[in-house]
Amino acid sequence: MNSHLQKFDHYSLFPLDEWRWPNFSPLEMACRGSGALMVDFDAMDCLQALRDDLGKPIYLNSAYRSPEHNRRVGGAEQSQHLRARAYDINLRNHDPRQLEAAAQKAGFSSFGTYPKQNFLHIDTREQPARWGEPFPAAPPQEAQATRQPKASRPSLPRSRRDRWGRIRSR
Repeated sequence: MNSHLQKFDHYSLFPLDEWRWPNFSPLEMACRGSGALMVDFDAMDCLQALRDDLGKPIYLNSAYRSPEHNRRVGGAEQSQHLRARAYDINLRNHDPRQLEAAAQKAGFSSFGTYPKQNFLHIDTREQPARWGEPFPAAPPQEAQATRQPKASRPSLPRSRRDRWGRIRSR
């Protein structure tokens, strides 16, 4: 995959009129340690296609990582996060098996499973890879249908505006 890459010292330097992924922001894709941003356009197109297919939000634990931040968090030396081709997706609103199938359909080639940390790593590397522990089996459909929902705590409304004051569409 020959990707178009752009790198910025800070995510706020990315020209917003060129940002073409409506369900994600430069802030979400930036390094959590430095604020630097690298964008692999092909990988981002796959991520947006995945979001469109799922029809619900994707919450990212990690996207691009600077080399310094990658070392600090114990990332692999050849991590795809260093190339802006990897995303760690929090599973709080996704079934891991359905998410992985949809990610494969969207163009992702590699998957790392982290059931204890409740996330799925996906990336677009050229040589597919797979690692990690399997996710627990899903309960049978009948058991899901008869299970009583837990009482939920009321939640406060979240702001629908991003840091620039624009209304977000998730």
